[in-house]
Amino acid sequence: MFELRRLRLLHELALRGTIAEVAASLSYSPSTVSQQLSLLEREAGVTLLEPDGRRVRLTPQGRMLAQHAARALELDEAARAELIDTPGWEPVRLSAMPTAAETIVPAALTALAERAPELRVELAELPPEESLFELWARRFDLVIAEQYPGYTREQRDGVEHDLLGEDPIRIVLPPSEHPTQLSDLRDRAWVMEPEGTAARQWAVQQCRAAGFEPDVRFEAADLTTHVRLVASGHAVGMLPDLIWGDEPSPLTVADLPGSPVREVFTAVRTSSHADESVSLVRAALRDAFAAHRRVAP
Repeated sequence: MFELRRLRLLHELALRGTIAEVAASLSYSPSTVSQQLSLLEREAGVTLLEPDGRRVRLTPQGRMLAQHAARALELDEAARAELIDTPGWEPVRLSAMPTAAETIVPAALTALAERAPELRVELAELPPEESLFELWARRFDLVIAEQYPGYTREQRDGVEHDLLGEDPIRIVLPPSEHPTQLSDLRDRAWVMEPEGTAARQWAVQQCRAAGFEPDVRFEAADLTTHVRLVASGHAVGMLPDLIWGDEPSPLTVADLPGSPVREVFTAVRTSSHADESVSLVRAALRDAFAAHRRVAP
């Protein structure tokens, strides 16, 4: 009989690629991970790993068992959820993108304190690119993420998305300036999110569609940095309305061509369907976003 904890290590190795990354993700030492995988090989009676330079890789039998391991973990999660009939017995591990962590999550937690005071929610603030992968890898139970027009997020097997709503994206300028068109900002310094993010790719495409290549002089993942650079007159940018919460924007804002919106959504593993705790948190997030949209300027 295979031990589920060892199957999870094999599953993690298939996802992350190296023993060192598996160890870091699960707070084990690399030697412990190697030892447990060796024991799993003995249980399987076949070679699961083979040398690949200074690393290891899965053999065909290893890849096959890793696929079975993923299904075993899903069944284990579903069984545990069905056995729990009282919300709060298991904490809900939530990852949220920064704008949602600062606005939507606090309102949802306030609602949950009344609806299910025994429910424990643990929050990590991460960009969608990282949090969606970690949801798939079972580090989180629930994720709040976004996708920009034309940049749909990858759909992974065993993960489902549920739309919370739409969040307008606008040009932001120093407060002393008047609203202007995107095409008039070709000679300005820009602040954008780091390269490789969907937000950066999308923003650059908007500038190119307006006929210019943006001078991205400042790069920051923290949108608060964007606000401060624009407020001090050093840059212009594009920001979603959600960043302002329920307060009016301190910057001058202008509409982009076509009035684009990003989609804000939650994501869970399909094996969490029977988990009432996850369902409660998801419902609270949905209500909090709807309330924010009603009071948004």
